[in-house]
Amino acid sequence: MHKRSFILLIALLHAVMFASAQDTPLTIVSHVKGAPQDMKLNVLKSVLKGERQRWPDGTKITIALMRTNTPAGNAICRKIYNMSADELNKYWLALVFQGKGQAPVFFNSPGELEAFIAQTPGAIGVTTATTTAHTITVDGKKVL
Repeated sequence: MHKRSFILLIALLHAVMFASAQDTPLTIVSHVKGAPQDMKLNVLKSVLKGERQRWPDGTKITIALMRTNTPAGNAICRKIYNMSADELNKYWLALVFQGKGQAPVFFNSPGELEAFIAQTPGAIGVTTATTTAHTITVDGKKVL
């Protein structure tokens, strides 16, 4: 394979992966204690970036995410954080190292993530699965 063809192939694969991540529907789930029923997208992103430590009722925020090496995790990185998986991991390492936040709890499956959230007051997470868990609307929408 010629070098130019190889570069075009890599660019095409990257575009397909990015497009599929953008098309993946995301659902925001939370514990019944802490998070409000509806949030603005900018507030949600602030919470998920660790910029807010507590909910309005005083409950500590715990972030739950899919592992960045899973398809769901990759979609979350792109759609919520606008970062690659590596960029997101570095973001959290820097935040924790600087003492400015607590790293999210990462999961391999939506079921594990939802079980953790159901048992953890103040927890919020993002899933790609159809869920029966407590969901939050974002800008009035159930799915992002």
